[in-house]
Amino acid sequence: MSSSEPKFLARIFRAFRYRDFRLMWIGACVSTIGTFVQQFAQSWLVYDLTKDAFYLGLDLFLGQLPIILLSLFGGVFADRMDRRKMLLVSQYIQMTCAFLLAALFALHLVQVWHILALSFFVGVGQSFGGPAYSALLPSLVDPEDLSNAIAMNSIQFNLARIVGPAIGGIAYATLGATWCFTLNGASFLAVIASLLMIQVKFVPAKTTVSVLKSMKEGIQFIRCRDGMSALVILAFCTTLFGFSLNGFLPVFVRSVFNKGPETYTLLLVCSGAGSICGALSVAAVEKMKGQGRLTLLILVLLGLIIAGFAMSHWLPLSCVLLFFSGMAIMASASFMVSLAQLITTDAMRGRVMSVYNLAFRAGIPLGSLALGKLIPLIGVSKALSGSGIALTLVSLYFLLTNRESTFRTARQQQQQQEI
Repeated sequence: MSSSEPKFLARIFRAFRYRDFRLMWIGACVSTIGTFVQQFAQSWLVYDLTKDAFYLGLDLFLGQLPIILLSLFGGVFADRMDRRKMLLVSQYIQMTCAFLLAALFALHLVQVWHILALSFFVGVGQSFGGPAYSALLPSLVDPEDLSNAIAMNSIQFNLARIVGPAIGGIAYATLGATWCFTLNGASFLAVIASLLMIQVKFVPAKTTVSVLKSMKEGIQFIRCRDGMSALVILAFCTTLFGFSLNGFLPVFVRSVFNKGPETYTLLLVCSGAGSICGALSVAAVEKMKGQGRLTLLILVLLGLIIAGFAMSHWLPLSCVLLFFSGMAIMASASFMVSLAQLITTDAMRGRVMSVYNLAFRAGIPLGSLALGKLIPLIGVSKALSGSGIALTLVSLYFLLTNRESTFRTARQQQQQQEI
């Protein structure tokens, strides 16, 4: 192995030089794997109990509803409370729900309303834990390594997305649903242990300002800080037009390629592999200069890739395009999060990131709903290609009309804060 190879690997994984980040990464990865294990078993259980696909959608909806409704409040509390304690409470809530579901199933008492209610309470825990985690992450590494840390965090999520369902399928088939829920409950012990071991560098100052006023301060900060409003808008547009591709892959498999589940699995693997490569590419970037412009160029390309995939009728080409779409989605999302994190300040981080994450999350169901209505009317190829073109046009607008003021580099923003 040449000396350049260790240096290259060290650059990609440089966030792991920080002890606290390593601990959080390992704990979060184990916990996220457990979450996907439970999701696999829970979906099967809901359908077995009801034989109605509506309840599958209702279960997912109730899990996301508290995040949409409460995450802004979670951001306020993340800026006025110990973020580690907030995360611990969030983990305790989610762990209790997992063990309670395991007990109900083991005792043959579980009913569908139990699952729906527990999904809602898990969402409540996540609505406060998410902003706290977003606000805590930048304090674990130096500013110049934040983009790398965010990319590494994306990698752990995508690894868990692959490993979790595989473990869930094996556990469900050999041990039963009870053990899937138990494994998820036990997985929270890893992230709880990591939270107890890390050293928190920033503790928010106590304040007597009301929650609503604090929320208004966060929104005002976003409006006044150069580039932040544009990032929030772009995050929403990116998920609205660019993140619905995977959700409609079964339609392409059936109606375009006339294939079955094996082809669907192949396409998912191509997308997942691209996502991991995209995160690794971001991790390898050392300099923050020009990151905003690069992000917009990636989004322009992503829109064209989505349009190309929508019009493709050749499976090998579609696999290649899906790989690059996964790569572009993960790279653009990682760059935008790192820009948002570097533009904001520690005192405002929870509120600002809760607004950003809300915009990012809200675009996904709205985009899926819009495409779901359009596809029966104009066909899946035209609907999805239109979505890709819309993303390209929005990105070109920001690139051509706001390149001087809207996306100032993260380094410039950081220097402005220091002054």
